[in-house]
Amino acid sequence: MALTRGLAALPLIVACIAGASLPACSTSGCLDNQSAIPLAEFYSSATGQAISLNNITIRGVGAPADSAILVAPPAASQVYLPMRSTRNSTSWRISYQQPGIDDPAFDDVVTFTYDSEPYFASAECGAMYCYRIRKVECTTNLLDSVSILDSLITNVDRPSMRFYFRTAEEPGEEAETI
Repeated sequence: MALTRGLAALPLIVACIAGASLPACSTSGCLDNQSAIPLAEFYSSATGQAISLNNITIRGVGAPADSAILVAPPAASQVYLPMRSTRNSTSWRISYQQPGIDDPAFDDVVTFTYDSEPYFASAECGAMYCYRIRKVECTTNLLDSVSILDSLITNVDRPSMRFYFRTAEEPGEEAETI
């Protein structure tokens, strides 16, 4: 009879041992994107269609050292534009390396004015800054305009703005990218 009780308790003992060897219910780290960085997509102002650009460089204005975040080629259709949490504005210079427009006089500058909002995600993910864009200013050499899709920049990985560039079309051809 004692052997029967021992066999009856065996599944309970096995379950306890297996449960003790498994990791705890909490995750071993933060799986969310911990940075709130706006994603800008490139569009043609003539057609309203998404485009890829080559022969451009995007650099931070007033940023230390080499702040190039995009150098194309290869062609790019979007770019992440980090904001400065210690300031209320960030500016980006777009330079064009295509013959005929590879002069700094044709560069465009985009300036975002925003509020930095600290956000505590969780103990594992920690804190980060979100940004609420209040104003956008840009020169309009080859850049036609900037459209804000969502003024609150969080760590959700989705486009939050569109850059509309002037593009040229030859009769019977698709728009030429810069």
